[in-house]
Amino acid sequence: MTKLVKLLVLSLGVAVVTPNAFAERQVSLTERLDTMERIINARGQAQVNLSQDIDSLQNELSELRGISEEHNYKLSQILERQRELYQELDKLNESTKKMMALRDAQAAPSLPMLSPNANTSVSGLQVAPATQQASLDENQAYDKAVNLVLKDKRYEQAIPEFQAFINKYPESSYQPNAHYWLGQLLFTKGEFKSAAKNFLTVVDMHTESNKRPDSLFKLGLVAQKLSNLAEAKVRFEQVVSEYPDSTAAKLAKQRLLEL
Repeated sequence: MTKLVKLLVLSLGVAVVTPNAFAERQVSLTERLDTMERIINARGQAQVNLSQDIDSLQNELSELRGISEEHNYKLSQILERQRELYQELDKLNESTKKMMALRDAQAAPSLPMLSPNANTSVSGLQVAPATQQASLDENQAYDKAVNLVLKDKRYEQAIPEFQAFINKYPESSYQPNAHYWLGQLLFTKGEFKSAAKNFLTVVDMHTESNKRPDSLFKLGLVAQKLSNLAEAKVRFEQVVSEYPDSTAAKLAKQRLLEL
């Protein structure tokens, strides 16, 4: 009987202790689960923040690349313009030298002393000064048109001057330059078709001119302005193919990437 009582007391003690221990373990597990959930949530938020930071950096990198490409293009344009100015300066220097030489020649006696019986034709001797004067007029006309652009910045007035020069001196060595300048001025005005005619004249009629690669590139720009992207692509590729080391080719490559 005594043993039975002891067993009953022990069983009651176990029954009392076990629920408390279970409850404590359950609380511990709940706290641990809450802690893990907070950690997971914190890590998830960190990943979201990191992803946003990466996206932001990618956007900034894209913007920087765009700015870099824009600056490179503007630099190429400046270099192209500088090269054109140097070429025009060389032309002006040559014109000045020719004008000084012609002035000196005209200052000298144009006719030798002739005896009454001489058979030499006076009119024949006067041909040289007349030819010299024509050459002088040609240089002056071209210089006048160029100066309206480079010095005076009177672009509207320069257009009829170049047109007059082209019509009056069709055999002039300045013809390709005059057509190119006229094309540039018309392009700036938005008269793209008229500009294209002048650039095309340089490309087709003056194949040895140093203005040909630039004129090809300008034809591509005109085609772009007129939404003829297929024609633009052909012209830009032509520049790159025929003049791979030129400034025009570098600009054409950039344009091809944009098409």
